[in-house]
Amino acid sequence: MRKNTAMARRVAAVITEESSIFELGLVVEVFGIDRSNLTPDWYQFRLCAADPRPVRTETGITIDPPFGLEALAWADTIAVLPTARRDLPDEYLAALRAAHRRGARLISICTGAFVLAAAGLLDGRRATTHWMTTDELARHHPLVEVDPNVLYIDHGDIATSAGAAAGIDLCLHIVRVDHGAEVANLMARQLVVPPHREGGQAQYIEYPMVSADDEDVRLDDALTWAREHLPDPITVEQLAQRAAMSPRTFARRFREATGTTPHQWLIAERVRLAQRLLETTDRSIDWIANDAGFGTATTMRQHFQRLLTVSPGRYRATFRQGNAA
Repeated sequence: MRKNTAMARRVAAVITEESSIFELGLVVEVFGIDRSNLTPDWYQFRLCAADPRPVRTETGITIDPPFGLEALAWADTIAVLPTARRDLPDEYLAALRAAHRRGARLISICTGAFVLAAAGLLDGRRATTHWMTTDELARHHPLVEVDPNVLYIDHGDIATSAGAAAGIDLCLHIVRVDHGAEVANLMARQLVVPPHREGGQAQYIEYPMVSADDEDVRLDDALTWAREHLPDPITVEQLAQRAAMSPRTFARRFREATGTTPHQWLIAERVRLAQRLLETTDRSIDWIANDAGFGTATTMRQHFQRLLTVSPGRYRATFRQGNAA
């Protein structure tokens, strides 16, 4: 794990021949635009090329990054973007390994995980990538523990994300780690995306995908009501009634929409509420456990450990440090 995320303010993004414009755009949107209105110590950003410049992207657009691989020695965080190439420049892989050895944080967006794997940095680690390429990643890099079911995985020093828009989830998670929940939430509002669709050790999705179907709208209404009543006891029967469905139909539709069970969703939402309270209040662990709907601090600790692999106290200390940076 990184020892001092408060110093991780210098971000470099690396593009190669055939890199994806979409993933580059989201990294630039999060880290490369001056957002000092959110916090005075926003990121410094450098776009660099792994190949001789200019670089031709997968869509034929040519970009002339102002920096080369020397920027990786400057960066605290390095965003590794997708590339369709198998034969990556040896200098690029060596620069990534050197950056990791000195303590830089490496994050891959979508199939950028293949680059980290080629550098040997994912060996023996759990990692993810776009679901369409997880089998390929596992086949070509058998030492990597590939998880196809998550949005992102963060080991502290290395993080990987699933396909396309999951890169936004990871980037917002990085902002949350570095700057705290309030800044990340403001950032998410500016991007018009949910602030939490977290992955890694806390694999759950906050918002179900809602279509124009009346049944899905009723489901979303029930979940909105549940979020407003998390401190209270909530049963599946109550949620089903709110959605005007039988409990059995509700459970089926819920899993289809969210990929989890109502019980696990409620636990995850209560953990999320507790996270916000730990970050933004001085209330005791016991008070927060009760106000988040866990009843006891022991129960809350158990769920924090299971979902986040960290205690509430350690979580508070970590994010207080990030906020104070």
